[in-house]
Order: sequence, then structure tokens, then C-alpha cells
Amino acid sequence: MSLRGCGSADAMRQKPASPQHIQMGWVMPERILVTGGAGFIGSNIVQRLLSRGSAVVILDDLSSGCAQNIDKDAEFILGDVRDAETVSKAAENCSVILHLAASVGNKRSIDNPASDAASNLIGTINVLEAARKEQIHRVVLSSSAGIFGELKTLPISEDHPQDPDSPYGVSKLAAEKMCLAYNKLYDMRNVCLRYFNVYGPHQRYDAYGNVIPIFATRIFQRDPITIYGDGEQTRDFVNVRDVAAANLSAAFTQGAQGVFNLGSGTRVTINDLARLMTGVSGRDVPIEYSAPRKGDVRDSLADISKAGRILDFVPRTGLEEGLAEYWGWFVHDRTNPPCRI
Repeated sequence: MSLRGCGSADAMRQKPASPQHIQMGWVMPERILVTGGAGFIGSNIVQRLLSRGSAVVILDDLSSGCAQNIDKDAEFILGDVRDAETVSKAAENCSVILHLAASVGNKRSIDNPASDAASNLIGTINVLEAARKEQIHRVVLSSSAGIFGELKTLPISEDHPQDPDSPYGVSKLAAEKMCLAYNKLYDMRNVCLRYFNVYGPHQRYDAYGNVIPIFATRIFQRDPITIYGDGEQTRDFVNVRDVAAANLSAAFTQGAQGVFNLGSGTRVTINDLARLMTGVSGRDVPIEYSAPRKGDVRDSLADISKAGRILDFVPRTGLEEGLAEYWGWFVHDRTNPPCRI
């Protein structure tokens, strides 16, 4: 399968691939659309794409993304993936789409399931339709381990039963199924990446969001950390640099298609996470416990062997190292008028 070129005859002439790209079977397209490219993960991917010499178009409505995350070397379109015409225009002359725009989080989806479905399912359909019309043969969907629900076995492989516990998990699973259906209908090579708990620079506080920025905010303010449940529940945390690298591999590895887990392949209790974070921050704060939250799974651990075989995915950032880097970024962000979302 070859990814379609785009634009003028000059644009069709791709830059020579590096030896690493040739070895991995990558073809570097000239122009790439990143939906949600002003967000946490999306902005890290954009930076990596630009460093590789790709032209990048960002489509983001800035509802949860941040204007400060938008790289000046990328083309930016302010728009919503729920608007089919906007998505179609953004996809013009592109050769691959990295689709990250989404409503994220279990509690957010429970509070507003209709909005969650509109962003995550209808938005994905709009992206797929734009890709079909533009003859773009690959969409890389950012999916979630939330599709699995409560785990039956550990570690969790791609063929683990899928029984989501929240509207968010349902909408992400539906988006995956749509991507795979388009593979069958239109000879596309779409890839769905199931993220476990991603963390790292550009991840800002959101009450609906990931535990790490929530803990960092409490520690920064010297307020007590709240842990829901007994704190012995486990999570698989993966650094955003590793996830960004996997997105590029998923986009440009010619034989890739289907679903892949993206995690670290390790797990840590929330109690240990709190201790690690207070340790890297050098700040002692009290820990308080509250009742478990609906929709939260007890344990999580990714089997990443498939991504390793096909996408050459190897997590390279250890949790303590990544948390120390994140804390440094977080403090700088908070003390230098950060983006508020």
C-alpha cells in the first residue's frame, strides 16, 4: 500500500527518507492533518512531525486544547470535527490524518453522553468521510483502553473482551469499529491506537482529566491529594514522547493497520504514584481517601507486544524519570502565565 501524495507536482516530490525510515518501511508524506493538534498529545505529535520535515495542518476548536501549544510552523485551522465541511476542507491535499480531536474522560461522558458521542463518533465519521473523498488511505485514530471496561485478565491484549463501563468507552469503541469498517469498504489502512494512561509535557489540569496533572496541581498548591478508593488500584502510565513516536510509526509504516495497545507494559498503584510525585516535587502533602468513582476500573496493564512487533514500539521513558520531567514542565507552565482550558 502506498499513501497518496498531495498538492502540486512540487509537493508530490517527497524529501529523501532517512536510513531509519527506509529500514522501518516509512514513507514521509508532505502534508499531514492532525485533528486536536493543539491538545496535550496532539501538540507533542505535531512537534515530532515538524522535526521530521513534514508539513502539518492542525484542526482544533480549542475547547480543550491550548493556543500556546500551536507551533508557529504548522498551519492552524480553528474548527470542530463535528462540522463535516470544516473537516473536509482541512483534509484537502493531505495524505494522512492523525485523528486526536475528542471528548475525553469517563466522568465527562457520564455527565454528558450526547456531547461525548457527537465528538467521538460523529467527529470520527466526518474524518473518515473526508479521508475517503480525498483518497487518503490512512487515518490513525487515538482510541482508549476505556473500551475494555473491567479487566478479565492481565496483561490486556488487543483481543481482550470489550465491555466498556462508560459512554466514553462506548463512543471510542464505536469509533474504532467505524475505522475498521472503512478498511473493508474502501481499501483503507486505518490504525486505532488504544492509549492507556498517557502523561507528560503539555498536559494541564482538568478536573475530568488524568490523575497526574490533578495530583501535580494539588502538590503545587500544597493541598491534600485525594485518592478515590483504597489507592491499591493499578494503572499503566506511558510517556507522551513514546506515544507520539508510536503515532508516527502507525502513520508511516506501510503494512500497519488494525488495533494496537499503547502503554508502558508496567503498572503502578495510585498510592505509589502519589509517593513518586511528592518525591520528585520535593513537597510533602497529606493524602486523603474518598469513595471509589463510577466507571473507574480496578486494574490496568497493557500487553504491547503487537505494537512492538509491527510498529517497532518500545517505551523508552521510565515513570520516575518522566514524572520528574513533567514536574519541571508543570512548575514552569504554572509560573509563566499558562494556558487556561
